[in-house]
Amino acid sequence: QENLQRLNAPNSTTDIAFVQSGSTEHAEAERKGLVSIGSLFTEPVWLFVRAASERGRELTQLTQLKGLKINVGPEGTGVPSLFKKLLSVNGVEPSDVRLGALDNTPATVELLEGRIDGLVFSSAPDAPLIQMLLQTPGIRLFDFVQSEAYTRRFPFLSHVVLPRGIVDLGRDLPAKDYHLIAPTATLVARENLHPALVDLFVQAASNIHGQAGWFHRQKEFPTANFTEIPVVRDAEKFYKNGPPFMQRYMSFWLANFFERMWVVIVALGALLLPLSRVVPPLYVWKVRSRVYRWYGQLRSVEQA
Repeated sequence: QENLQRLNAPNSTTDIAFVQSGSTEHAEAERKGLVSIGSLFTEPVWLFVRAASERGRELTQLTQLKGLKINVGPEGTGVPSLFKKLLSVNGVEPSDVRLGALDNTPATVELLEGRIDGLVFSSAPDAPLIQMLLQTPGIRLFDFVQSEAYTRRFPFLSHVVLPRGIVDLGRDLPAKDYHLIAPTATLVARENLHPALVDLFVQAASNIHGQAGWFHRQKEFPTANFTEIPVVRDAEKFYKNGPPFMQRYMSFWLANFFERMWVVIVALGALLLPLSRVVPPLYVWKVRSRVYRWYGQLRSVEQA
């Protein structure tokens, strides 16, 4: 939310920022002149709760969170508003759940000490706290078995699967596939960002985030999908067709120069076309003026 505020602020020095999908609406983004350069990677919603043996029941639906103390993180981050949306579609009011606003690290300590019942992250799987909680006895990951339904309700979410054994194959952790819902980290800019900079950011994003991960195959990210903010045309074209033809064989500055020279060529063509009609008469007039000068001298000789 703070990044969006920086982008929208008058006279802001921020040109580009990371924003979680679902943080704004399409119409609102268009009104404020924001564009997306693409979705970079998924940030699954991780709901960790204490084991059923300690609470007397196994959580299978979000409606069972009523009366429990769940930490969703401080306001201004993407998780509180997203989790409230998830509760809302399940018919659960935020007041039905005791929502905490601690940062992730102290909230993890509170969960391990048993002072809260669960906590919610939205993070990439390689975050140290995620790795630790996935291997902590007595802590369970909530399985979003209705994940496909959530993605139909919220197009900015995607359904991802945490495969069995991905954390530790030898210990078979986790012991089953877990279905998760995931917003994405999106690169957002103001619409007046120079097209050459858009090209550079898209290429950098492809180099950094194009590898395979726990939830996606190689080259699945970055992508123009999973964002409610309109994707800038140059980025969308890159994700669809790859780098421009000349950039595959030339350095960026040279390819970019030639790609944008067509504007100058069109302008020169518009200027030269009327000139092409003026030049022949001028040439004929110049030749005839020389002939007429000699005729004038000849007439003088003739009269003499």
